[in-house]
Amino acid sequence: MLPGFLCVDVRRHLDWFAAKEPDGLLFVGERGAPFRRSTFGRKWRKARDKVGLPPNFRFYDLRHTGNTLVAQSGGTLKDVMVRAGQSSEKAALIYQHSPMDRQKEVAQGLDARLRAARKDAASNRGDGRPNSDSDSSGASVVRHA
Repeated sequence: MLPGFLCVDVRRHLDWFAAKEPDGLLFVGERGAPFRRSTFGRKWRKARDKVGLPPNFRFYDLRHTGNTLVAQSGGTLKDVMVRAGQSSEKAALIYQHSPMDRQKEVAQGLDARLRAARKDAASNRGDGRPNSDSDSSGASVVRHA
């Protein structure tokens, strides 16, 4: 299943550029034959430059980008594996990345969660001190017997 934002573009590509047979090629050259590697490389570089991707961004890097976006959108490891056609967790993890902007989002989420726990603990006690099920930060603590 494709995300909605891609449907128009994929349909347009299929109508304009792909072979018309049900099992036809998705990318065909001017004469209806498969792209040669050099032809595909030229077309990829032109498209990459047109959308502002860096010169070292390879076509294959789209796989990394897709897997990372699936995970960041809440997909489970199994979701990533199914969407990418991978049979092992190791392969799925190789294609995921955690860029600095994502690390900032995670840190902000942790900060918000901790601040909320502190506020909740202070309001539950009424004196501003954490309750007995919280650590000094106000975060909930799991006690082991």
